[in-house]
Amino acid sequence: TLTILFIFFKQLDRIIIHQQVELLEAILGTETSSKYEIKNHLGQRVYFAVEENDCFDRNLCSPIRSFTIRIADNMGREVITVNRPLRCNSCWFPCFLQELEVQSPPGTIAGYVVQNWDPFLPKFTIQNESKEDVLKIIGPYATCGCFEDVDFEVKALNEMSTIGKISKYWSGFVNNVFTNTANFGIQVPVDLDVRIKAVMIGACFLIDLMFFENSLDGL
Repeated sequence: TLTILFIFFKQLDRIIIHQQVELLEAILGTETSSKYEIKNHLGQRVYFAVEENDCFDRNLCSPIRSFTIRIADNMGREVITVNRPLRCNSCWFPCFLQELEVQSPPGTIAGYVVQNWDPFLPKFTIQNESKEDVLKIIGPYATCGCFEDVDFEVKALNEMSTIGKISKYWSGFVNNVFTNTANFGIQVPVDLDVRIKAVMIGACFLIDLMFFENSLDGL
């Protein structure tokens, strides 16, 4: 399974994640399990992802809900597992902030996404399988951009140099208001460790739920 991941990620510096909209959710506003397509820079689907949790979590704990997201290739072989426990989502409780675990292949830790306390900016640390800090992710002061993309910058540990970004793409008023769909792009150095690229996908899912789950997605 790691070979499958390696082949896809080795020469990749851009990943597109598109949330599939469920008809029931679009019409009634009922929260259903999230499903995503993961595409390369040509728009070709290479993976698909399905969120696993229960109705209680989705509808009552929505932005902070626990979940497992299973990512499989087009042959149905699971290549990445993302686990998020139920934790706090407030800067006023810095001892119990978000932490997400990424396994690739399933059962083998690839790394972690850890939320950092900051009174003003969304901040996260990307860690490897040994919980050693590798990269930082820093978001904007306001994540509700008006008719524009919202960028979370991927930075070196000193937070001085930017090496990539996770972007929430604004895709139009009608699309966002009536379907609440999510479209993201991940840009990272092509030579970044493939396991860390897998962790970046987990970071993208976490950012989506924390900042865009109950919003008008960038409006």
